[in-house]
Amino acid sequence: MDMQKDESEDRTIARVAAHLPDLILYGPIPAERPSVMEFDGTLMFVDISGFTAMTEKFSRAMYMDRGAEQLVGILNHHLSGIVETVLLYGGDILKFAGDALLALWKVERTQLKSIITLVIRCSLKIHQLFRLKESEEGLKVRVKIGLAAGHISMLVFGDEARDFFLVTGQTVDDVRRAQDLAQVNDVVLSPNCWQLCDRSMVEIERIPDARAVKVLFLKPPSTFNFDEFFRKCMTFMENYPSGDKQNLLRLACSLESDPELELSLQKYVMESIWKQINDKQLRGYLSELRPVTIMFVNLMFKNQDKAEVIGSAIQDSCVYISSVLRVFQSQINKVFMFDKGCSFLCVFGLPGEKVPDEVTHALESAVNIFDFCSQVQEIHTVSIGVTSGIVFCGIIGHSMRHEYTVIGQKVNTAARMMTYYPGIVTCDSVTYNSSSLPAYLFKELPKKVMKGVADSGPIYQCLGLKEEVVFVKGDRICNRKEGYPLLGRDKELQYCQYSLEKFLMSSCSHILMYEGRSGLGKSKILMEVESLLQDEKHRTIAIALSKIGFHQNFYTIQKLMASVLGLDACRHYRERQTSLQSQVQSLMDERFYCIFNDIFRVQIAKQERMIFMIDEGQFMDSASWAFLEKLIQNVPVFIIMTLSPFIELPCLAASAIMRNRHTTYIALGAMQPGDICKKVCLDLGVTGISTELELYLASRSCGVPLFCEEILKNLQQHRALVCRQIEVEEKANVTWNQLIKNFAKPTEELKIFTLGGENVCELASGVRLKDLSLPLSLKEISLVQLDSMSLSHQMLVRCAAILGLAFTKELLFEILPCWEMKRMIKALATLVETNIFDCFRNNKELQLALKHNVASFEVNHRSLSLNPTEGMAHSEELRELENEVIACHIIHFSRPMMQKTAYELWLKSEKEAMHLTCARFLEQNAHKCDQCHGGDFIPYHHFAMDTQLSSLDMDIIQKMARAKGFKAGKETTLKGIEIPSTSDIFLENLSFEEITKKILSFFDITIKKMSPSQEVIVPLEHCQCEETLELVLVPLVYHFLALRQNNKAMYYILEAASACLAVDDNYMAYKYLNEGERMLKGRKKKASWSHPFESATFYSLKGQVYYNMGHMVLAKKMLRKALQLLNRDFPDNLISLFICNRVEKNRHIDYMSQEAQETPPPGKKRLAELYQQNACFSLLWKIYSINDHFHYKYYRSLAAQMEVNTALDMQDDFQITKAYLDYSLHYQMTYQSLWDKYEVSVMELISSLPLKGESIEIVAYVADTLGYTKFTMGYLDLAIDLGSRAQHMWALLHHPNKRYKVLCWLGRCLFLQNRYKHLAQVLGWLWDLSVKEDNICSKAIFYFLCLDIILYSGFIYRPFDECLEFIHQNEDNRILKFQNGLLLGLYSCVAVWYARLQKWDTFQLFFKKAKNLVPRRTPTALYLQGMCSYMEARILHLPKEIENQPTLAQDSCVEVLKDLNRLVTLNTTGTVFYPRLYHLTAYVCILMGDGENCDRFLNSALELCLPQGNVLEACWLDMNRDWWYISCQQTEEDQWRRTILSLPSWEEIASGKVNTEAIQKSKFLMRVNLLDDPFY
Repeated sequence: MDMQKDESEDRTIARVAAHLPDLILYGPIPAERPSVMEFDGTLMFVDISGFTAMTEKFSRAMYMDRGAEQLVGILNHHLSGIVETVLLYGGDILKFAGDALLALWKVERTQLKSIITLVIRCSLKIHQLFRLKESEEGLKVRVKIGLAAGHISMLVFGDEARDFFLVTGQTVDDVRRAQDLAQVNDVVLSPNCWQLCDRSMVEIERIPDARAVKVLFLKPPSTFNFDEFFRKCMTFMENYPSGDKQNLLRLACSLESDPELELSLQKYVMESIWKQINDKQLRGYLSELRPVTIMFVNLMFKNQDKAEVIGSAIQDSCVYISSVLRVFQSQINKVFMFDKGCSFLCVFGLPGEKVPDEVTHALESAVNIFDFCSQVQEIHTVSIGVTSGIVFCGIIGHSMRHEYTVIGQKVNTAARMMTYYPGIVTCDSVTYNSSSLPAYLFKELPKKVMKGVADSGPIYQCLGLKEEVVFVKGDRICNRKEGYPLLGRDKELQYCQYSLEKFLMSSCSHILMYEGRSGLGKSKILMEVESLLQDEKHRTIAIALSKIGFHQNFYTIQKLMASVLGLDACRHYRERQTSLQSQVQSLMDERFYCIFNDIFRVQIAKQERMIFMIDEGQFMDSASWAFLEKLIQNVPVFIIMTLSPFIELPCLAASAIMRNRHTTYIALGAMQPGDICKKVCLDLGVTGISTELELYLASRSCGVPLFCEEILKNLQQHRALVCRQIEVEEKANVTWNQLIKNFAKPTEELKIFTLGGENVCELASGVRLKDLSLPLSLKEISLVQLDSMSLSHQMLVRCAAILGLAFTKELLFEILPCWEMKRMIKALATLVETNIFDCFRNNKELQLALKHNVASFEVNHRSLSLNPTEGMAHSEELRELENEVIACHIIHFSRPMMQKTAYELWLKSEKEAMHLTCARFLEQNAHKCDQCHGGDFIPYHHFAMDTQLSSLDMDIIQKMARAKGFKAGKETTLKGIEIPSTSDIFLENLSFEEITKKILSFFDITIKKMSPSQEVIVPLEHCQCEETLELVLVPLVYHFLALRQNNKAMYYILEAASACLAVDDNYMAYKYLNEGERMLKGRKKKASWSHPFESATFYSLKGQVYYNMGHMVLAKKMLRKALQLLNRDFPDNLISLFICNRVEKNRHIDYMSQEAQETPPPGKKRLAELYQQNACFSLLWKIYSINDHFHYKYYRSLAAQMEVNTALDMQDDFQITKAYLDYSLHYQMTYQSLWDKYEVSVMELISSLPLKGESIEIVAYVADTLGYTKFTMGYLDLAIDLGSRAQHMWALLHHPNKRYKVLCWLGRCLFLQNRYKHLAQVLGWLWDLSVKEDNICSKAIFYFLCLDIILYSGFIYRPFDECLEFIHQNEDNRILKFQNGLLLGLYSCVAVWYARLQKWDTFQLFFKKAKNLVPRRTPTALYLQGMCSYMEARILHLPKEIENQPTLAQDSCVEVLKDLNRLVTLNTTGTVFYPRLYHLTAYVCILMGDGENCDRFLNSALELCLPQGNVLEACWLDMNRDWWYISCQQTEEDQWRRTILSLPSWEEIASGKVNTEAIQKSKFLMRVNLLDDPFY
């Protein structure tokens, strides 16, 4: 039965029939229009209150998950009950009028008595139904019903394309009045209905001052059998299902296919609905909350009693209205008739019909319709109301009977406006503001209280769109906001100044055109230009055009002149000439009169130059273009014009001007993200905005100022922003949520425009930016573009929107319904051509494109719109694009708002199905890349979480595991790891030198085996994990959140955070963990996420983020919490510390005695836990090593020991290697030795590994770590040998991230040894990495070294200004902000530079930035190098302090000495930094007059330099010693300034022009003789 029902509903005629009443389906096909049919019957008018309020609630919702599918579900939940009840009682639904419906029981007049009783029973049943129903949204739905009976007329009218029908007559008027008299839950009978009904069956209540009555209840006699009565009544109904079709709800669903009938019926259905039926799309396809423009046209007739009389008037009006609307791609949605006359509901902007200037089109249509209908003879009054806004557009009702309609407050307001303001065209304030029409075309009307409209806002009368007065005051460009700077358009203004100067020096005209799409700020540029060009030598005349003048000859010229003179029309040219001359005498010089000759037909001979400024030049009429063309040929004028791209080719005169050799065409591009940030700060009046808000506004606005303003208004409207002052205490305290609360700030010169104090703007609590709905204005822009596409292209864009902003071509193909690859490629090529999508070969190209800011300024000598692509050329270009799409891998939406708009058009059920398809497809690739040997980013994550994964997940995971070579179930085992003891390679009696030689030889052999010819062991491709992160893990989070599968979303959030940490993107790791924390707080029950491993991983990752940021107290807290959840508590007091230490040592002894070899390998779940434990211990011992508390060394030792034991438990080569090397570094912090026993053990281990797969990475890692350790310990020669081999291996393995880290400390080693040629080679590698891989850290290290070379080596590799520019451009980079050691070093080096130049104001600026980073300590060489530079900057400022405040100078010096001593005594401070720290200590001592200690520290530093090979420091120490003790010359103030002027470049040194020994003398000598004995 259900299958037959589905098949019947799927037939075309059945789907059409569902949109039409039986009155049309079974009635005669009219032969002519209009036609009238008469009959008797009963009408039911049901008004449902509450739907409009609910529509408004959804349309104003902050998040896009409050979509149309929920609204249509709630609407139909209620309406379907009414429709079903009416159909069961034999009624025919004539029309749905928004949230009301009109039903008919067509019978003979003699049958009315019985039918009225039946209809009353039906009405009471409906009320009973709604007493039981309640909306899930808390919607209070209330019903009022009016009934009328009697004679009814049906009028059919229309044109060749559409047919409409109306029921009219006294009965129709009566039913509306009856409903108006009804209160909630009432049934009211019209007077005629009460006269015709069976009064003995109805208990009523009289309504005061009315002839209508209210039904209380039915009172049938005791012998009354309703079933028999019902069957009798149904025999009156011609089309009620009976016989073998009695089980059908509606007979129309069984209609057999009839092409002739279908053709006739389809004319009653809107074109968009007919297309939907033909495409066999779902009923909900067109249901959405959509910004549209509503136009209600009401026609009041002189004689409304007879349908024959008004039929011709309605017919003529309908034909004209349809013809006008068709021009602007809009439609009549409904026509209905009540006591207020005949009303046409017209809608602009329905799905597939959105066009630019929609509001202007609606007003133009309204004026034209008003003018025409006012002339129709039978029409007494024409009233039109126009509103704009979001309404619900969709199909409402029951599956058997429904209609496409619009519901919303804007619909109600338009209907009320045409009633309360009769005889005119009115519009609301939104329409008025959106039209961009001149204000003088409107008149604000007195406000009236309108029924059902709480606050309509200002109401305007549209006076007409045609210019009737020849000379009126023209519209000027919008007023310039004084004191508000024009941001990001300096080049545009400079070019205008240049063009003006060029014009003034020439004798010919010049035209400067600024072209750009709407919203780029063209008018503001013109305002700024007008302000800048106010000068005595020339006069500017500026106007703004609008669309209304496009078809009026000389409109632009008339406005231009009238704006200056304010002339009225004169009949004779002599009169005009005299008037003109008399008026302009006081305004302008006689030499400018000549420009009026052609305009006003006068004869003034003199000619001279002027400046015309025209805004919105694309609206200039062709006659004005022709005049300007002639003017520039004869009169030297300077024309500055702004215009949007022409939709069609411009007129001949416009084209000629654009091609003129004196025309310069400036194509305006988007504003830079930094300028958008400045604009937001100025608009909000704050000194900074949160980084999250800055990134959101920059990406969503696409650099368009108008888009930014609209998004900002939307955020403020939804109270998503909070402006507040930053408290001093807040700056000092650090919590997880405040960890990265950086605030992007405008430049210093712009702060004068913001409010005083440190007030910032950030997001309100709980705001989810990614889920925010688009502002109405931006959604309209996207809808216009989307609706202009073909249906297939729309489908592709909508499917792509499900995938997110960026996606792979393969995933798109997976979800496109029944598409071939060739078809998809062609469609993508077209959409790439129209800037809907961009395509990229890989993720690196995509990221580079996203970071690259397109130039906002491009000069051409002709408009780009004058280069149309012709047939063959366009086909060739499209073929090239197809080839490009075939070669690409990633597709990206050019504009985020298109993706957001298209996504919101889907229905909930359809979205969920597609999200599920995407998730299934992506989960197959949710693992590390092949080069990284596959597996989870959190090792063995899915094995630990298999109890939470669905069967679908396990199938996918098993497939993935098989692809990676894992065995399923118990078959998977790991080979036990043998603890190395002795070897033929490293004998116990070898000397350190012999061990060194053997180790270096081993690495050399490994590198030789890794040569390109050995393809078996070296991967051919770069690591693809970053691409997996962006295109697999992050989308999986998004898809599972959309599916409300929070456990799976959390799983992939943790995977994504771990992947971010692996690629050094700590900011995004923080963001994903923050999202995870938000999800956890949003859960109703904490127990719903109680898996200890997942919790432990969450805290472990948080600890890593804290650690990388230098917040060690918080990091320690998180790591200890993670260990607790992993059942591996770390002691928190000395007693448990010593007990635990004893246990761990015994465990280690057991391992070393090889007893552990007999233990079985751990299972996969256990391995997952051990990996997390190991990660926590490896960070914990480093955290404890930073603090110099005495007992912390025991905690440090225990953590290092537990890391080793945990690694041995894992029986994993890589983890054991890393643990041994960590333990070795920990050991050598206290007991220095060239080769530690654990380092030798590691070499024993890796020498036995086969050189393939992960083993090669282990070897490279060992070389890397050993070299870093030797560098920090001061063995520079050995560090260089190891580092050169490590970087070579990482290069062969295609690991740029690991290679640049090696080059960082390798370059530092070469720098300290003055090995310039090798240093230059390392710098070249760093630069190549930074460019090729777009690695910001590599580039930062490069410039850090360049600054050190200038400051200490005595030559220039890159100029200081270039280094400084890099810092200014990238100091807010999200990745660099986490590298606080790098930023500390960069800021400190610049501070040292300005301290040497004694530019103390600039010094303080960078010194304060460095000082803020000092507390964020990390146990890395980069941080310590930065600290050395910071301390030097601080010390260089001491002489200035001595000079300014001699009484406090000693305290300052003592404080500096304490900090220097604290740095030296830290366990993490490697020996390699001691010479510099001792050098600086010596300088402070001599400043204090302590020559003895100064000499002692200098000697200590020199003694350390010699074994280390630290030539740089030794040379500087010798020079300063001579300067301090031997030289009696005074230090000149400009010593460093003169030094830097003589510094040679590296090119000069490399070419041999400069002797390397000579540059050693270019050292800065620290001044000590400012005061004689300052402390005595």
